[in-house]
Amino acid sequence: MSTTNTQPTPGTPAAPGRYRKDLILFLGIAFLASWLAWGIAMWAGGKSTEAPANLPYTLGAFGPLIAALVIRILRRRRGEAVPTHVVRFRRQHLLRAPVLMVIGSATVVVAAFIGHAAGDPALSLDSMRDMAEEMGGPAVFLVSMIASGPLSEEAGWRGTAYPRLRATMGPFRVGLLLGVVWAVWHLPLFFIDGTPQHDLGLATPSGVLFAVNNIPMAMLVACAYDRAGIVASMGMHFAVNLTMVSLGITSPRTQAMMIGIQTIAVVIILAAGRRAARAEEASALSATPAVTPRPEDAART
Repeated sequence: MSTTNTQPTPGTPAAPGRYRKDLILFLGIAFLASWLAWGIAMWAGGKSTEAPANLPYTLGAFGPLIAALVIRILRRRRGEAVPTHVVRFRRQHLLRAPVLMVIGSATVVVAAFIGHAAGDPALSLDSMRDMAEEMGGPAVFLVSMIASGPLSEEAGWRGTAYPRLRATMGPFRVGLLLGVVWAVWHLPLFFIDGTPQHDLGLATPSGVLFAVNNIPMAMLVACAYDRAGIVASMGMHFAVNLTMVSLGITSPRTQAMMIGIQTIAVVIILAAGRRAARAEEASALSATPAVTPRPEDAART
């Protein structure tokens, strides 16, 4: 009796069905780990910047990273190749990332300027100073901004979920879907005292706009990932978060402006990417040497 080896050989690409199962597992772990930790923070009471709520609040941000590590371990054990749409690290990414960070920060600054022109308060760094003082100094503030968001999330949302969704969807649809998931994932933060989300309030225009803004921001960060990998997605995430917190963006008018500006930025980046891809394809075709038929082939015809 013959047997068939169904185990994948090293480097075997995963089937779309495997990606779906991995995505379900990833989302289950990410939500469970984060919401459980944030639930403990709510139960502990107090502000997110103070004990006893601070530790579970901080750990909750790492749910996507924990889930990403689990999926990576499983993929390696199965001997599967890295998904096609994973953007591997390249040295040039270190040069592109700062440019993308400036773009991300600029979407917030421009929105704040337009909001001020429409009647919102003038731009000020008072919010950043107050938060840094409350957290114990600028160094602690910056470390917190890097850890709670870019470092704790990007390996999951962009490094793990995004490439697997791209196996069956275009970048626009993936960014839209992940933006909705991202907004839902953030919901418990509205109930933890001391968080920016709690200060906004869930059932307020500012709270609703914060949730909606997760969609264009997720798409913007995904554009950064497509162009310069996880380094750029972390940089973009950090730049947008830091600028929002530093300027104390809470006005519904400015938030709405930011949603519109980030959406425009996504459309421009995606259009530029498509043009570049078409130009590269045309260049490759023109560089392909024409095949001249040999005399003996002509004789046969």
